[in-house]
Amino acid sequence: MAVDRRTFLAGSASAALAGLANQVGVAEQAGGPGRQNMRRNRIATSTYSFWRFKDDSKLPIEECIRQAAGMGFDGVEVLHRQMTDESNEYLQGIKRCALVEGVDLCGFSIHQGFVYADAEVRKKNIDHTIHCIDLAYKMGIPSMRVNTGRWNTTKDFDDLMKNRGIEPPLPGVSEDTAFGWVIDAFNACIPKAKECGVTMGLENHWGLGLTPAGVLRIVDAVNSPFLKVTMDTGNFLEDPYDRLDQLAPKAVYVHAKTYFGGGIWYTLDLDYERIAGILRKHNYHGYVSLEFEGNEGWQTAIPKSLAVLRKAF
Repeated sequence: MAVDRRTFLAGSASAALAGLANQVGVAEQAGGPGRQNMRRNRIATSTYSFWRFKDDSKLPIEECIRQAAGMGFDGVEVLHRQMTDESNEYLQGIKRCALVEGVDLCGFSIHQGFVYADAEVRKKNIDHTIHCIDLAYKMGIPSMRVNTGRWNTTKDFDDLMKNRGIEPPLPGVSEDTAFGWVIDAFNACIPKAKECGVTMGLENHWGLGLTPAGVLRIVDAVNSPFLKVTMDTGNFLEDPYDRLDQLAPKAVYVHAKTYFGGGIWYTLDLDYERIAGILRKHNYHGYVSLEFEGNEGWQTAIPKSLAVLRKAF
């Protein structure tokens, strides 16, 4: 007997829905709501993982992309300081390289800060941030890591690391004043971020971003979808998990640190199964981007790091 088109489509839809329901049921039996368990996080690596500011390891961005693709990463995050050019030809070459290698350009990581008493210096950093938003836009990158900046009263970074990221404030400057500088600076960057569709992710880092409360104070005050959180797993040096849990609800990007061969500045024994659970609890579906920060050669340490993150996420 002939089956008319409407009956055929109805039957096909019913079969598809039944199949989907079965998948959801399997996912729920695996340990959680089906919607959350059916989606895995895509794993990226920063080009920083290859360089780590080591004199003999500054690979070209394009070579980092090729190596990352060959190892099996889903995406690549570009470290601005590793770029050798800012011409449009260079930017489009990076974009094309990622296309050919079959990976996403998912993040852009820059260095800037707004904790300066001199308003002109703050303005230069605002201009730099806006310029970098435009660079990300030209490369088709949707997210950009930003910082609060730090007091800079500890001049040597190695000394700052010995002091666990803690340094005294600028003489005569209150924290409230410094937070005001940072909030005003990000507010000045929001129009460009909105125009370009580049979401800034404020990282838990040093300075005013040393604590979850500091990061969230700024993000909440700016109150824009174009300033959220880049959650760095390796920048809380003590009791990280509760602190990461505070940031996870507003995270749009995650940096995952590993330390094979021992850390360059310090080593953390991070439980990525636990961290993945925190992110799943908060329904995080975005990228997890490796920042390898150990002394082992990248040729062996980065693939091992990818295996750790694939297993957890």
